[in-house]
Amino acid sequence: MMKKNILIVEDEVKIARFLQMELEYEGYRIETEGNGRRALERIIQEDFDLVLLDLMLPEMDGIEICRRVRQVLQIPIIMLTARDELSDKVQGLDIGADDYLTKPFAIQELLARIRVALRKTESAERGGTNQLRIKQLVLDPAAYEARVGEEQLELTKKEYDLLEFLVRNRQVVLGRERILQEVWGYDYLGDTNVVDVYVRYLRSKLDERFGEKYIHTVRGVGYVVKE
Repeated sequence: MMKKNILIVEDEVKIARFLQMELEYEGYRIETEGNGRRALERIIQEDFDLVLLDLMLPEMDGIEICRRVRQVLQIPIIMLTARDELSDKVQGLDIGADDYLTKPFAIQELLARIRVALRKTESAERGGTNQLRIKQLVLDPAAYEARVGEEQLELTKKEYDLLEFLVRNRQVVLGRERILQEVWGYDYLGDTNVVDVYVRYLRSKLDERFGEKYIHTVRGVGYVVKE
């Protein structure tokens, strides 16, 4: 199996070096970059399989880097930051990050999240153009696109991930903890309200916009998409 290429975008040299050593020990091919603007250029121009992205960087911060990368690439991005406010996490996920890890963190947890992000990418690539359909909603997993009839839904990557998970498990009532584990890719230790926040986003963009109820609440349990 070919080694996966990971770019560590971190301006603290000691942290970058520590991560590089740990990930190389696990068999990844690692490069590092401490400047935000150069990091953006490298992500777009070079061939990386995943990016570990710090938020606070010189010349361009991680949020802006992620936003610009998402305009052209769907490469997995895991944000690493000392900021642990829920609003910061939601902002990072909203603009397209796949995951968000707060410093300090255990290297084992980071490795697990890297494996999950890479598996999702490989699964999407294997999935080809197989579409998912329910009522008038059509999802294209290979393109990360959703539409109702001929109208495209403007979804963030995390909103799309959540919608696809609900649609794939149609008619099954899904608890918040399971949704967090499957969509966010790990046993989320924060507030499960983040699921409710994202369901509200989806309902405003899907149910309310098109006047048809897709996502149903099961009080005290979670959510279900019904035919």
